[in-house]
Amino acid sequence: MAIIDPATGRPLPESDASFQRVLFVTNGVHVYGIPPITSTKGFNASSWTSTTQPTAQEIFTARVRIVETTIDSKVKVDIALEDDNTGDLFAAAPYTSAAVVQQASDSSRFFAVRVQGDGGMKATLGIGFEDRGPAFDFSVALREAGKILGMEDSSAAQSGRSSQANSKAEGESKQDFSLKEGEKIHIQVGQKGRRAPSPQTLGTSDSSALFSIAPPPDAGKGSEAFPSIAPPPSSKDTQKSAQELGFDDGEFGEFQ
Repeated sequence: MAIIDPATGRPLPESDASFQRVLFVTNGVHVYGIPPITSTKGFNASSWTSTTQPTAQEIFTARVRIVETTIDSKVKVDIALEDDNTGDLFAAAPYTSAAVVQQASDSSRFFAVRVQGDGGMKATLGIGFEDRGPAFDFSVALREAGKILGMEDSSAAQSGRSSQANSKAEGESKQDFSLKEGEKIHIQVGQKGRRAPSPQTLGTSDSSALFSIAPPPDAGKGSEAFPSIAPPPSSKDTQKSAQELGFDDGEFGEFQ
């Protein structure tokens, strides 16, 4: 018996090493002619079925099948939208990448499917499941199809590379700069213009202090030992507005 190509509805060349497997099938799926995507956030299905101003037109109710076809060790997967009563093919989507089916951004029961006709003509249709169960099974079948076609290998490799890069960056950011047991910090304070400290004042062992600071100079030599320091600016000079400091004081009063 000849195998029917789900993508065209026509018989495939006969081969001893050919078979088909249905990964998913359900009836009662609503099919919509949807407008082109206009946002980077994806497809918004609530506008398709809006009761006041719908942006999509329901075409008909279909049977949806996901079919795996193997001919001479070559495997392909197709998503077929068929007549709910007769089984005649209405449209098909060769599942060649994960981008062929996109879940709606606002619902787990609606999807945008990129179908392809004779001559390579492409169009995007919306499908909606009345219940969450079949919609979930549809998503699971697509993941299974991705494994069969090796789509997850590349995504897993990319995820692995990203994970290694993140781990390396995290490791570099967590370098330990704390003092280990037995380690000490020695700071040499300049002695110019200062009186040398006496042993009685500073102590003779490291246990007295990590470092020592010389006592203040004689009263008569204060002007030579310490340069004059300008007084701190008044609060009037330092109180700048948020705009002058570079903060956004727009409509929301903060960065978004």
